[in-house]
Amino acid sequence: MRIAVTGTHGSGKTTLIDDFIAAYPGYEHEQEPYWVLAQQGTPFADAATPADLEEQLEQSCTMILASASAPDIVYDRCPLDFIAYLEVVGAQEAFEWTPSGKLLGRIERALATLGLVVFLPLSRPDEIDATIEFPRLRNKVDARLKSIIRDDELGLLEGGPHILELRGTRGGRVARLGTVVTG
Repeated sequence: MRIAVTGTHGSGKTTLIDDFIAAYPGYEHEQEPYWVLAQQGTPFADAATPADLEEQLEQSCTMILASASAPDIVYDRCPLDFIAYLEVVGAQEAFEWTPSGKLLGRIERALATLGLVVFLPLSRPDEIDATIEFPRLRNKVDARLKSIIRDDELGLLEGGPHILELRGTRGGRVARLGTVVTG
């Protein structure tokens, strides 16, 4: 199954992916677009900028579409993450971000290749026992992702991937994801 794990920064995406792949070693892990671009030498600003986020959104679509025939792969982030970040950062900078028709088509095609999007919403109390950068941005992106995913406000999920919202312990998350994947 082609899986993408989505959530704001510090929600446990990479931890879930690492735990899942340890339990299901037949799956390949595609790292977060930010790290792919950074390894290619792409410079990024210290804080989230629309230009950097747009580049990561484009890279996310490219990665997902380029491996569309790979059956057992887990992506760290998907276009939904970057849409949420772009909308929140855009609002903070007093402009409304909207994708072009061409980009929207790429996003829809990328999402359509996925079988499952796993959403990790933030929980209260926070499960992360470390200082998180940009905590207000984190909370706003989490709220925006909830709207995008739960209400399909953008109409990107109809007929697309199944959505699985996961909460709980590390082991519980992996067990529930494993049940869905093997079910």
